Amino acid sequence: MKMLTVSALLCAMMALTTAAALPGAGDEPGTEGTIVQARPAAEAGNSTDSTAEGHVVKRSTSCPGGWTELNGRCFLYIPRTMTWPQAEKNCLVLGGNLASVHNIQEYRAIQNITARITRDQKEAWIGGSDAEENGSWFWSDGTGFYFSNWCPGEPINDRWQNCLQINYSGQKCWDDVSCDRQLPSVCVRKR
Repeated sequence: MKMLTVSALLCAMMALTTAAALPGAGDEPGTEGTIVQARPAAEAGNSTDSTAEGHVVKRSTSCPGGWTELNGRCFLYIPRTMTWPQAEKNCLVLGGNLASVHNIQEYRAIQNITARITRDQKEAWIGGSDAEENGSWFWSDGTGFYFSNWCPGEPINDRWQNCLQINYSGQKCWDDVSCDRQLPSVCVRKR
């Protein structure tokens, strides 16, 4: 009986995840509760190749529609506010993670993406966290945490401030805050 329940839950989760990732999910008004999705890759200027068997294979030549390419990675601003864990799960459904930032040029590019969409550089989640070990920051995509742009006096490394927000204060720098805060987010994925 337990195995049947687990199987049913697993199937339901897979169906919901697949449905959330379908083209158009979250595009219509009144769908605030759905996961935000970029346009399907087929609409984003992909090339097609024919194989010997006559099957069509799509090969991506750039980022999916709605994503912005930078240094071989694709970035997407998600305006819907979520907690940091919810934002990370949303980015995973979209094929990526919350954004990691490896130099000042990437940070400025992310700020430009948020400004282009919001007409301002609003606070948003990126993938930095020290929830595993207070004071030891890592990126959710597994890349090394070698660059930072902390505001003066940050990170405070309080035991309740484990997630990284960008565009904090007038200096538009980084701040560690509670992961339960509701913020927009920036996802990243490989091209």
